[in-house]
Amino acid sequence: MSIAVGVIGGGSWGTTIAHIAAHNAPTLLWCRDDVVAQSITTDNCNDKYLAGYKLHPKLNASSDLEHVVARSDVLVMGVPSQGFREVMAQVRGHIRPWVPVLSLTKGLEGGTKLRMSQIAGEELPGHPVGALTGPNLAKEILAGDAAAAVIAMQDTNVAERLQEIFSTSAFRVYLNHDIIGCEIGGALKNVIALASGMADGLGTGDNTRAAIITRGLAELTRLGVAMGGEPATLAGLAGMGDLLATCISPQSRNRHFGEQLGKGRTVEEIAAEMNQVAEGVKSAPVVLELGAQYGVDMPIAEQVSLVVSGQVTAAEAYGELLTRRQRFESEPATRAK
Repeated sequence: MSIAVGVIGGGSWGTTIAHIAAHNAPTLLWCRDDVVAQSITTDNCNDKYLAGYKLHPKLNASSDLEHVVARSDVLVMGVPSQGFREVMAQVRGHIRPWVPVLSLTKGLEGGTKLRMSQIAGEELPGHPVGALTGPNLAKEILAGDAAAAVIAMQDTNVAERLQEIFSTSAFRVYLNHDIIGCEIGGALKNVIALASGMADGLGTGDNTRAAIITRGLAELTRLGVAMGGEPATLAGLAGMGDLLATCISPQSRNRHFGEQLGKGRTVEEIAAEMNQVAEGVKSAPVVLELGAQYGVDMPIAEQVSLVVSGQVTAAEAYGELLTRRQRFESEPATRAK
């Protein structure tokens, strides 16, 4: 019997993952916008977020959340972090027992500082929960370019079955038991990508970008390990791989957002012209709170948080980073809790 996949969230990445799953299983995508849902079902396209790209002909979509959730043997969550809990609460009344839940969302919940799998665990106790993450730019995958991702989940048997569902000839999926490391890597790389984009907006070169990416990797690794993640995870697809793609690609929303900040524009101006969320903007202050909680110094995240809150300019943030005390590269950057 075929496993029915339900994907919640018709943005670019949710749509792309639904497109991938449709190669291997009956897949239904939930979209808030009924016009988008009808276009996906009848015309195999999502012109709102992925204009010019054809989707798998067997992919269907619906704006009826109950219908999508009730039929799903696997539920994939692709909604922004700040609306994640609200949608999970709606899902709770319709999902069948033991259905696995897989998060695509790379962010942290404001206030609670929780990862998405933790929210899913609270809202849907008893369900296997995991994350699908990695250096995955939606349009490149839809164009057929090779890519790799990681499914992080404690239940190996469920993870192996999901690996089959979300793998294609050009999309290679690895398994990892380290959910903490995978989710922290995905959330923090967006913050570092904002910093990388700011450097671009300020007109700096590749040396600066390389320094930001490398020191950013050290920063997210320190916090990830302090929270219980594994160094190898942060050096892999969910950490370094995702960080590289997000910091350098013109398709990256967070890099673009940072670039505009570097050019002197405000958060409100940039957000008003974007039709999707740059998760790093919301995650930056949460990351800073986590750093304080775990006694980890987060200099890049600190400056990004100050910029997105309007307290300093991108140029001032970079000036502050450059005047920090010089030290050994591998010196632990910790502080008193």
